[in-house]
Amino acid sequence: MKSWKWIVGCALLALVLPLRLQAQEGVGDVVYVPTPQIVVDEMLRMAKVGPKDFVIDLGSGDGRMVITAAKNFGARGFGVDLDPVLLKLSNENAQREGVADRARFIEQNLFETDLSQATVITSYLLPEMNEKLRPKILDLKPGTRVVAHDYHMGEWHADEMRTLDVPEKKVGNPGKSYIYRWTVPAKIAGRWQSQAASGAQPANWEFEFEQRFQMFDGVAKSGSQKITLRVPKLEGDQLSFMFFTKPGDSATRQEFKGTVKGDLIEGTLRLGDGAGQKQMPWSAKLTQRAASPQ
Repeated sequence: MKSWKWIVGCALLALVLPLRLQAQEGVGDVVYVPTPQIVVDEMLRMAKVGPKDFVIDLGSGDGRMVITAAKNFGARGFGVDLDPVLLKLSNENAQREGVADRARFIEQNLFETDLSQATVITSYLLPEMNEKLRPKILDLKPGTRVVAHDYHMGEWHADEMRTLDVPEKKVGNPGKSYIYRWTVPAKIAGRWQSQAASGAQPANWEFEFEQRFQMFDGVAKSGSQKITLRVPKLEGDQLSFMFFTKPGDSATRQEFKGTVKGDLIEGTLRLGDGAGQKQMPWSAKLTQRAASPQ
């Protein structure tokens, strides 16, 4: 019986390759395909990588993703791969580029790798691999950025997608590279009890959120009132929405913005519009969690 490690190795069809090579056979008779440096650079820019980031590259090949992140963007991180030859080359490349203290490479199964340290995940994996990793990625800290070359995450639609002209690319869609970026969203599906105050008049609401990855909608309830939320937005741990308690009356506009901190949301509430607008602290506590798709 073939080992799980062998199966994973055979599935890794599209991974980063040595800078000097166009293709190389690796573990499980896999042909590793290089990610052009122009694509590496753009992926890291799309992820807004900086000195505070920790980058984990899934299928790191010659290590160019993590090495570039360390050398040109000041980040730290590591790459995982199954090919000991490529791993040796990666660590040698990091040493040669002077970033071995911030870029390291280890032999490890993708599904067994601890990703909790990452603020940025990068990959060049087939869609079925991305989808198998998706639940693990969605369990990471909200705000973690994920960037993939050429292949998507199935039903989890990207927050951003760019197409690059890459004449030297000979595989997949020759001459074109597609880069996808996601931000891991906070898990907010469920019922939340909200509290804020406007002078002597309390403005307390119960919110019910339904969530599908970074997309959500819901309703606000107070007494007999039940109002559909407008312009709901969730990016990482940042949430916002608004509604009118009396449709068409700008004086009853209520705009909520907050940071999701596990079972608590803390932020601000703006009441009204124009010169008469008021702003105050606002918070909400989770009272019943609901499932969201992974």
